[in-house]
Amino acid sequence: MHAVVEKVTQQIIERSHDVRTLYLKHIDKAAAQGPHRGKLACGNLAHGFAACSTGDKADLTADKKANIAIISSYNDMLSAHEPYKDSPALIKAAIKEAGGVAQFAGGVPAMCDGVTQGQPGMELSLFSRDVIAMATAISLSHDMFDGGLYLGVCDKIVPGLLLGALSFGHLPAVFVPSGPMPSGITNKEKAATRQLYAEGKIGRKELLESESKSYHSPGTCTFYGTANSNQMMVEIMGLHLPGSSFINPYTPLRDELTKEAARQVLKFTALGDDYRPLGRVIDEKAIVNAIVGLLATGGSTNHTMHIVAIARAAGIEINWDDFNELSHAVPLLARVYPNGQADINHFQAAGGMGVLIAELLKGGFLHEEVLTVANERGMGSYSQEPRLDNGQLKWEAAPAASLDTEVISSIEKPFAASGGLHVMRGNLGRGISKVSAVAEEHQVVEAPALVFDDQNDVVAAFHRGDLERDFIVILRFQGPKSNGMPELHKLTPLLGSLQDKGFKVAIVTDGRMSGASGKVPSAIHMCPECAEGGPLAKVRDGDIIQLNTQTGDVNVLMDADEFNARKPEENSARDHHWGMGREMFGAFRMGASSAETGATNLFDEDNLYCRVKK
Repeated sequence: MHAVVEKVTQQIIERSHDVRTLYLKHIDKAAAQGPHRGKLACGNLAHGFAACSTGDKADLTADKKANIAIISSYNDMLSAHEPYKDSPALIKAAIKEAGGVAQFAGGVPAMCDGVTQGQPGMELSLFSRDVIAMATAISLSHDMFDGGLYLGVCDKIVPGLLLGALSFGHLPAVFVPSGPMPSGITNKEKAATRQLYAEGKIGRKELLESESKSYHSPGTCTFYGTANSNQMMVEIMGLHLPGSSFINPYTPLRDELTKEAARQVLKFTALGDDYRPLGRVIDEKAIVNAIVGLLATGGSTNHTMHIVAIARAAGIEINWDDFNELSHAVPLLARVYPNGQADINHFQAAGGMGVLIAELLKGGFLHEEVLTVANERGMGSYSQEPRLDNGQLKWEAAPAASLDTEVISSIEKPFAASGGLHVMRGNLGRGISKVSAVAEEHQVVEAPALVFDDQNDVVAAFHRGDLERDFIVILRFQGPKSNGMPELHKLTPLLGSLQDKGFKVAIVTDGRMSGASGKVPSAIHMCPECAEGGPLAKVRDGDIIQLNTQTGDVNVLMDADEFNARKPEENSARDHHWGMGREMFGAFRMGASSAETGATNLFDEDNLYCRVKK
C-alpha cells in the first residue's frame, strides 16, 4: 500500500473505533434474528404477500427462499431513470429462476439538477438525498426481506439509497446502474454555445438546439458530473458488478448485467454460506477507496459531502483533512469533461473502470483486500470487464493499459501528480476547491470582492456590464441552513466568459457548484456558513481577497483586528423559503449539519452516531 493511503486509513480506523464497533454490533444483532418475516404475526405476513402468486406465498411462508427488495428511482421524465422501466420484470424473472422471490418494495423520488439548475426547485435538491434515504428505510421497514437491489444513478439518488440501505446494513445489497446515454455533440461545443448565449451572441432557439443534441436519449448525462462520479464511487466500493457502471441502456449487455445483479444478491443472503451484509462491505477501506477514486478521476465536489454522510451512516468518521491528505498523494489518471474534452463513453472505450482500478492497484492506492459483490472477493476482480459470448455473460481481463492515453493515463505518466480536490483554509473559513479543471494560470487570483446574496443578482450585474473587471464574487447565504445549498452552475458560463476576456475572476461561496463546473477557480462549501455567522458574512465590496488554490489559502487581506471586529451582515436576498415546495423543508434547513459533516439531517441527537460521540 502507498504510505499515505495506509496512514489515512489507519487514522480513520482509530478515529471511528467506538462508533464503528457499535454499528457492527447493531447489524450483527439484526442478522442473528434471521429472516424477519418468519416472526411476523399472521396478519402482518398476510398483508406482506397478499399480492404475490400462490407459489411465492408458499415460498415466503416456508421461510426457506430469500426475498429480495427492489427499490427504484424510476420515472420517465428524467433520462437517467427512464431505463429502469423494465428492470423490475427482468429482476423478478431472474430471481425466480435462481430460486428466490423478489418484491418491488418501494420507489424513491428522483429529481434532476439539470432541470432545476438556477431555478427555485434546486433549493430542494440537496435535501432530496435525505428524503430518499428515509424513503429507502421506509421501503425496507416491512421486515420482509433478505437482501436488496437498489436502482439509482444520479446526483442525490445513489447517496440517498446508500444511506438508507446502511440503516439496514445486515442485508446484502447490490446497486444496479442504468448506464449513460450515447454520446451527442461534444462537451466543448456545448460549453461554447452556452457561453455565446451568456454573452448575448445567440438566442434561446440556438441554445435549446445545442442542449437537445447533448441531452438526447435515455441514460445518464455523458459528462463527468455527480451522476457519473456516483457510478465510479459505487463500483470502486464494490457494490456494482465489475465493469457494469458505464454500459449503455437498452443494450443486450445492460439487460444481462441487470439480471446478473439479481442473481448475485441471492448468493450473499444470510440463508446461504457466503453472507456479505452491506454494513461489512462498506468499511473504512471501502470509504478510502471511494475517496481515492474520486481524486484520481477529478470527480464531483458534491462527494466531499456525500461520502462523509455515507461513512457516518456506517459508523465511520471522516473529514476534509482526509480528502486533502489523500489528494496530495493520489495522481490524476482521468481526463473526462469538465477535466478534459472526452465524455464518459470515451472513458469506457479507453478501458473504463477496469483499466483505472488496475492502475490504482498497481500503485498501491487502493485496498485490494475488501469485501465486494463480485464472485471473487477483493478489488482485483474489478480489473475485469463484462462481455457477451453467444448471449452468455462472462468477464475477461480489461485492457492491460489505456487504449487512449488522452483520456486514461497511467501511474507512471499521470495527468497530474496530485488529485483534483484541495481543502481551502484561511480567515474566510474552510472549504473545498476543485482544481483539476482549472488552468494553472488561473489557479491564483487576488482581486476586490463583489458581494452578492443571490445568484440572480450576479447574473443581472453581468448583463449590465458591471463585471467587466478583475473581481472575486463573494456569494453568501447559500449554505444548507440558508436556502438548502443550491448548485450555482448557472454562473459558470458567465464567469468563464469574463475569464476568457482576460479578467481575473473567481468565486467564494458557502454554496455548491455543479459537478460539471470547473474552469473558474473557486472556494465552495465554505464553513461556517453565513447563516451561522460565518466570516463570509463580514466581507464588504472592495475588500481584497486572495484565493490560492495551489496552496489552499483563501483570505481577506486586511488587519485581523479590524476584520474580526466587523459584525456579520444579514441576508439581503428575497425570501427563499416559499414556493415550489420549499415551505415544507423548514425543518431540514434548521436541522442541517455543516457541509463538512455531510450537510445532513439524518444524524440528530437520537442517532447511533451521536450517542457514541456524546
